[in-house]
Amino acid sequence: MGTEFACALGAMLCYGLADLVYKRAAMAGVKPHHFLMVQAWMFAPAMVAFSLATGALHVVPAAAWGAAAGLCVFVGLYHFTRSLRDGAVSVNAPIFRLSFTITAALAVVVLGEPLGVLKMAGLALALLATWLLLGGGAAAGVTRASLMRVLLATFSFGIANFCYKLGVMYGATPATMVVSQAAVFFPLATLFGYRAEGCFNPPGLTWRYAAPAALLLAFAFMLMATSLVEGQASVLVPVAQMGFVITAVVGMFWMGEARSARKFAGLAAALGALVCLASS
Repeated sequence: MGTEFACALGAMLCYGLADLVYKRAAMAGVKPHHFLMVQAWMFAPAMVAFSLATGALHVVPAAAWGAAAGLCVFVGLYHFTRSLRDGAVSVNAPIFRLSFTITAALAVVVLGEPLGVLKMAGLALALLATWLLLGGGAAAGVTRASLMRVLLATFSFGIANFCYKLGVMYGATPATMVVSQAAVFFPLATLFGYRAEGCFNPPGLTWRYAAPAALLLAFAFMLMATSLVEGQASVLVPVAQMGFVITAVVGMFWMGEARSARKFAGLAAALGALVCLASS
């Protein structure tokens, strides 16, 4: 296993743990717009400070791809959150997780990355794992507007990950990409939070969850960007975006969530996907 794949696995771990923080925050009653706003307040300054301290921040034209990624990430999170108002999370969450298929398709079609048998098998198993671990809910009551929003969110996230590949490919450092993303996401998340309630006053409880989430996502974005410097987006982005596997494992074995044959089959499919993608 190469360094690039190890970085993608690290990103997967961080994304999965961040998802757990999101889940605990929701259980504690933290509102999504408060969470995103405080997360942005923590994430952006921390990444700027890290980049300046390490000398990894370089203003280059390719950093514009990081700004584009920030816009796409915000659009994706905004529409995914809105889609849950009149949609079932058991339907919308699996669709949203499939954003890596958009990135993989763009990498193959636009960048000419090879599409061999093992890679196709890995992507197929990743799709199966997503359906097994996150799917299974009834689609009754899901509106057309909700499905359109979650599809837009999925497409936006897929483009955001592709922007990361383009940015590092054209000379931006991983730290520069993350800071550029934060520079766009920070004001948008702040304005979105203000628009929801007309004030900048998130409850104190929000900070307890937003701070670790911001730290985990900082590591996740940095590791994913680092993996893409030399690695293929059609392999590494699907691996990084399979953080739901970590969430499922922690939920079943440490948080007392129900275990089932479907979940174990999903974990087996995810392991098979990782093996195939690593071998491709």
